[in-house]
Amino acid sequence: MSKNIAETVERILSQVQKDGDSAVLSYTWRFDKIRLRASQLEVTDREKKAAWKKADRSVVAALKVAARNIRSFHERQAKLLSPQEWHQKKNGLFVGQRRTPIERVGVYVPGGRAAYPSTVLMNAVPARIAGVSKIVMVSPSSGGEINPHTLVAAEIAGVDQIFKIGGAQAIAALAYGTQTIPKVDKIVGPGNIYVATAKKLVFGEVAIDMVAGPTEVVIIADDSANPLWVATDLMSQAEHDPEARPILISPSARLIREVRRKVEKLVPLSPRKVIMASSFESEGQAILVKNLREACLEANRLAPEHLELMVKSPRKLLPWIKNAGAIFLGNFSPVALGDYAAGPNHVLPTGGTARFSSPLGVSDFLKYSSVIEATPKGLQKLSSVIQKIATAEGLTVHAESVRVRSRR
Repeated sequence: MSKNIAETVERILSQVQKDGDSAVLSYTWRFDKIRLRASQLEVTDREKKAAWKKADRSVVAALKVAARNIRSFHERQAKLLSPQEWHQKKNGLFVGQRRTPIERVGVYVPGGRAAYPSTVLMNAVPARIAGVSKIVMVSPSSGGEINPHTLVAAEIAGVDQIFKIGGAQAIAALAYGTQTIPKVDKIVGPGNIYVATAKKLVFGEVAIDMVAGPTEVVIIADDSANPLWVATDLMSQAEHDPEARPILISPSARLIREVRRKVEKLVPLSPRKVIMASSFESEGQAILVKNLREACLEANRLAPEHLELMVKSPRKLLPWIKNAGAIFLGNFSPVALGDYAAGPNHVLPTGGTARFSSPLGVSDFLKYSSVIEATPKGLQKLSSVIQKIATAEGLTVHAESVRVRSRR
């Protein structure tokens, strides 16, 4: 994190916490050149209805299919979670656990020059399935309007309120609340370095999903892989960001040569050729290994966000994979399948954090409380254990709180 960026974000957070709406409006004009009044921050019902009319019908139909698959996957995920409440009784003790949803969630959706309705679906659908009471979305506008496809996706996903703001000031508004924008308990969703820094700095005031870095793909491919398909999948990640990481691992020098030729031929033809060329030059890698086992060890070391296994028998490699956000098996499973329509979440750990992190899911919107109750006999059975440990730790009143209950 750049010191200058951190200092800038800290000032924004402090100002929004202090001045609320007026600070949000001021920064929205300063950074986005959008002049709004407080009464214009929230998307109205009229604007939502207008979005349905403006949106491309074929895109709306596609969003509905994607939402259905995302909903189906996460509903299945919810069923596999521990029971909403469980308990056990033994020796005068009643102990258990109960699960409750987070009450208010904020979803950050990048916007302005580009639209990301898929981000809305991936963040809001599992939150709704988890039982979150209020979902608040923020997204920067272009000319005072949010992209109609983003608004339609929000309606499909069940978002409650939508605000036309972005950047660090939007994260601050969600974390602290303003006169117009409600304070939430958790913030999810991707953004630029200012958004990511703001999320990191407000953690503790609210929960966050993760601090996401540039996107990345690792492709393990053997001689059975189509070089054009491999090249296209590497380019699909490179087009995101100059810092995106497209990495090929293969035991085939021939395949690596052919993929490199395809990339060199196709990148100059792309509308995002400058971004892609920068990504391949600064972050791209082609790693030659002895065999597929070694390829999997290298992939585990990198712990990528996306891992494609474009090999003859991908399922045979699956037991060797330990660290990856999402694993795509075979030649007909590009990252784009997971990004948009398959159903599993596309909010994934980046920068090697797949070593200890998981994709966003229903459990990210739930919390658990322990439940403990003792009868007089149950407390008495553990009385000496508690007193001995508490006394050993020098916490004598802890011990006394148990002792006084046996003096009835």
